[in-house]
Amino acid sequence: MKSCIINMVMIMQVYDLTPRGYCHGVLNALAIVKKVIKTESYPRPIYVLGQIVHNKKITEAFNRFGVISLDQKGKTRLEMLEEIDSGTVIFTAHGISNQAIERAKEKGLITLNATCRDVIKVHNAVKNKLAEGYKVIYIGHRNHPEPEAVLAISQDIYFVEDEKDALLLPQELSQYPLFVTNQTTLSLYDIEAVLKIIETKYPHYLFDNEICNATTVRQNAVKEQPDVDLMLVVGDTLSSNSNKLRDVGKKAKNIPSYLISGVEDIDLHWLKDVNSVSVTSGASTPTVVTEEVISFLKHYQKDDPTTWDHQSKLTVEDIL
Repeated sequence: MKSCIINMVMIMQVYDLTPRGYCHGVLNALAIVKKVIKTESYPRPIYVLGQIVHNKKITEAFNRFGVISLDQKGKTRLEMLEEIDSGTVIFTAHGISNQAIERAKEKGLITLNATCRDVIKVHNAVKNKLAEGYKVIYIGHRNHPEPEAVLAISQDIYFVEDEKDALLLPQELSQYPLFVTNQTTLSLYDIEAVLKIIETKYPHYLFDNEICNATTVRQNAVKEQPDVDLMLVVGDTLSSNSNKLRDVGKKAKNIPSYLISGVEDIDLHWLKDVNSVSVTSGASTPTVVTEEVISFLKHYQKDDPTTWDHQSKLTVEDIL
């Protein structure tokens, strides 16, 4: 009797978590930059004060069309503005201070404001509460442009990043009505630990959770996903919401989770002994970049070297 040997090809199960990809704020910001590129009446050069959205692939693609992104570590938007003497300036989706807007007018620059409407909502809430006599505590990430713009509103805003900052808040704040709000791209994990300390120190605070809906639904999709061996989040290292998706995967689901900018960042060692993987992406990640990752994973076979090539084939035109 002849024995038959059947080669079993194990196909990895790939879960495409949705929603993912661009949020309305990112779509609006990208549309503004594309409009300026195509419209000759906007004076050149074209500047973006920071990165229009936190995604290096998008920034590099726009650079090919002559868009200059000023993003210098340690410098505020207002400070970077001093390097611009002429042309068109686009303020990013993360928000901009009134001081920077006024300075751009003084310099005679043409400006377009791509601030996300969810960020504008936070600005308005903070201004309204300050006008009502509140002191404001704002929870966010240091060196991120969104808090930078909010903190420029008033000196009566106290910035908190973590529990240590919360513990150092002055006790005399208990003498005032307190309003607490947050950066739109955080996770509830960031906020809850800080709020516990604030509640102990100032029991009568008023909290307004401003994690935007796009961030919330993407984090919920990560929480509600099936049990998998690995999760990949496609997004930029500077993207707060992308980093939070990875953190939620680790904390809420105990899944080994990695942040990658694209298919080229996949470490094949991660896929060893992995039978199932989920993929999601940050709110500023081009869909084609995520789809390239998913396509690679669906065709990947650990015993077939012809499926191991994971260099990106995307062009600038694909990205934009």
